[in-house]
Amino acid sequence: MQARFKHLALVVAGALSGAAMAGPISGDVVKIGILTDMSGVYASLGGKGSVAAAQMAVADFGGKVLGKPIEIVSADHQNKADIGAAKAREWFDTQGVDMVNDLLNSGVAIAVQKVGAEKKKIVIVNGAGSTALTNKECSPYGVHYAYDTYSLAKGTATALMKQGLDSWYFLTADYAFGQSLEAETTKVVGVLGGKVLGGVKHPLSSTDFSSYLLQAQNSGAKVIGLANAGGDFVNAVKQAKEFGIKQTLVGLLVFDTDVKALGLNAAQGMKFTTAYTWDLNAETRAFGNKYLAKTGSMPTMVQAAVYSSTMHYLNAVKAAGTDDPDAVMKKMRDTPINDFFAKNGKIREDGRMVHDMYLVEVKKPNESRSVWDMLKLVSTIPGEQAFKPLAGSECPLVKK
Repeated sequence: MQARFKHLALVVAGALSGAAMAGPISGDVVKIGILTDMSGVYASLGGKGSVAAAQMAVADFGGKVLGKPIEIVSADHQNKADIGAAKAREWFDTQGVDMVNDLLNSGVAIAVQKVGAEKKKIVIVNGAGSTALTNKECSPYGVHYAYDTYSLAKGTATALMKQGLDSWYFLTADYAFGQSLEAETTKVVGVLGGKVLGGVKHPLSSTDFSSYLLQAQNSGAKVIGLANAGGDFVNAVKQAKEFGIKQTLVGLLVFDTDVKALGLNAAQGMKFTTAYTWDLNAETRAFGNKYLAKTGSMPTMVQAAVYSSTMHYLNAVKAAGTDDPDAVMKKMRDTPINDFFAKNGKIREDGRMVHDMYLVEVKKPNESRSVWDMLKLVSTIPGEQAFKPLAGSECPLVKK
């Protein structure tokens, strides 16, 4: 009998040891933080809509993973890197947050990704575009999911250069994102034989673009490239129309919400590159309509990507049997992404999620069938062409 109890104790000990090795859920909850712009120039691109997207992903996943609840917390980084980094540090150190998502604003995203690397916590960037995130600032715990400035420039600038629009002048948001977008577009224009005649930088959240637009008009460039986004982009286009500027206005980062804010009369014919739009196919339409029913708006590519990446993270936690970040990151890299957002998407060693991008054109008013029917597909850009090749990466994690 004593031998039987001894054997049973060994079995139980072995099972407990195995459970410990498997890595249980830390704090008995998987906590995801949505760190975004809730009140500023980018609020409509992510903001409360990104929180809603993450909540939808959690609900669709079933509300629990490995028998433990999933919780969403959120905060406004106010487009300030120090505030974003401080909030992420607080979440990681005292609130038990396992993963941070969204991160509109490249300055904020770079700062938070550094905190994530220090704390060994997963950071998924959907709202920011700077290629620094997967180059000099890359992290073993960082994922750049939706788009970046290389893919935006490659798609849009290539298409316009083919139309003979070969001289450019830039209006650029004066921080990491705008600078990266201008630099990447300049490279594409130069490689294809075009010229950049100049540029001017403006502060984030500008309201008066008159002097910048006058400089662009006087440059004689065929294209005025708007290396900004959200409210800055919308305000620049509206004021350019008011001033009667005849040059081709090009939005280098445009969202469905921007087009809706401008209206088809003002935006018709504009081409831009995106990772997602709701009317691409049956899957994107199904998600778009579900999101519309919940929020009253169609999702931007940031909000759609927050849903997709949150779901990918939760599936990785389930597959790994733990929320340990090293184990989860391995599963995220090893598992292709196949959903409404991406087909055969793959997270590379530099953190870049590679997937197809889309060149779209804003419809004319008479082509639109409904209030959200604004874009038509021009071409699909395969992922291996859309994103910077690993051979050119400056990320120290990439083996050369």
